[in-house]
Amino acid sequence: MAVNLEFENKLWEMADKLRGNIQPSEYKDVVLGLIFLKYISDSFEEKYNELVAEGEGFEEDRDAYIEDNVFFVPPSARWDFIKKSAKQNTIGQIIDDAMMAIERENKSLKGVLPKNYARPELDKSKLGELIDLFSFNLGDKEAKAQDVLGRVYEYFLGKFGSSQGEFYTPPTIVKLLVGMIEPYKGRVYDPCCGSGGMFVQSARFVEEHQGRKDDIYIYGQEYTASTWKLCKMNLAIRGLDANLGGRDADTFGNDLHKNLRADYILANPPFNVSDYTLIQDDARWKYGIPPANNANYAWIEHIISKLSPKGVAGFVLANGSMSTSTRAEAEIRKNIIEAGLVDCIVTMPPNLFYNVTIPVCLWFLAKKRENRKDKILFIDARKMGTMVTRKHRELSDEEISKIYDTFHTWRDGKEEYEDVQGFCKSVSLEEVRGYEYILTPGRYVGFEELEDDGEPFEEKMARLTAELAEMFAKSHELEEEIKQQLGAIGYEY
Repeated sequence: MAVNLEFENKLWEMADKLRGNIQPSEYKDVVLGLIFLKYISDSFEEKYNELVAEGEGFEEDRDAYIEDNVFFVPPSARWDFIKKSAKQNTIGQIIDDAMMAIERENKSLKGVLPKNYARPELDKSKLGELIDLFSFNLGDKEAKAQDVLGRVYEYFLGKFGSSQGEFYTPPTIVKLLVGMIEPYKGRVYDPCCGSGGMFVQSARFVEEHQGRKDDIYIYGQEYTASTWKLCKMNLAIRGLDANLGGRDADTFGNDLHKNLRADYILANPPFNVSDYTLIQDDARWKYGIPPANNANYAWIEHIISKLSPKGVAGFVLANGSMSTSTRAEAEIRKNIIEAGLVDCIVTMPPNLFYNVTIPVCLWFLAKKRENRKDKILFIDARKMGTMVTRKHRELSDEEISKIYDTFHTWRDGKEEYEDVQGFCKSVSLEEVRGYEYILTPGRYVGFEELEDDGEPFEEKMARLTAELAEMFAKSHELEEEIKQQLGAIGYEY
């Protein structure tokens, strides 16, 4: 579990408090609502103490908070009040009232916050114990620097799964996507924005490069209602304004941003969706009508349709998207390659997601690429990363930098770019045509060169053959011993 925040070891303890009448899939909703409440209360308290120290009497002035992108939290919703009430049997109603009070004070959150803590099936004594666990500061700089709600969401989805097929994009992938396309200034769009991790990391990127997060304009759409609300909450606690449409909606059947042309598109679409709204004569299908039983190429064409004349896109897809031979998909892939839209393809190592084992790749598209229109950069990153648990892998910051530095060096036409066997290769469009427009990097970059250990080939083969013969002999001995042991207890093999 790689949340890397102070509460990482407490998440299961929190969930364990809720055992009883509510389903495990609901744990995350209870915990996420409390985290949101605690987070904005901590941020409010920090600003409140600053205003008290200034001594000008503005600590209850709403405008003093709004101008600093801090939510004004009314007294009945402040964490101190909630914690003091934790042992009361009315604590569920107190939390619901707190959520409603925050919505009244902050119109952008109207109808977004969870208000079902008073329901009978949620044990109030356990809810009180859960509140007591939140004794640390969630509004400090370390927590603000990370996608706190998103990463807790990731934990619970990974632990309990989701009936809606949701999954969270790991920070490793988000950092790499953002580092590759560099969303400095302009319109940033995610057509399947989930909990908003792409937007959080984009804003962080801008600030780390001496920009202002107000320089990016965020647009998103999300199909699942609970996740749409979570995204609103996640962006709200960071003071990020976003146009996510009036509610959750299906991107294919009800595009909420029809006229949008984005400068940067970041996305992690659901993989291999077999049932989606396919409108046959849709203007988005400029490069071919995608198949009805798989939405991968529908996402690709939707993303292309949303790019501004100088727009760039980076998104995650299942590995099959690079080489599918389905007639419709192969034709679309050929057409977008011939149109000069494909900039770079990166294959990623396995085990990056918590609850999705399917191997993934990253696609990067660009509308304006005159200096490299007949080239595609292929990067094979499958050997990167370290297993941080038995099932989960992460890339280091150095590995992420190596990938996007390689891309930027190639993209900007710098002399120091060089193909590296087994890792990266700049490939001509002619060569890609020769491989029937397949975009799998391993086909182009070749195998990593192995260091010569100095042992002559004939000697090495003789040694390895002898070792193999010894192993075979040993296996026969073990087989005979097992047969004898079974025979001794009356079993013939």
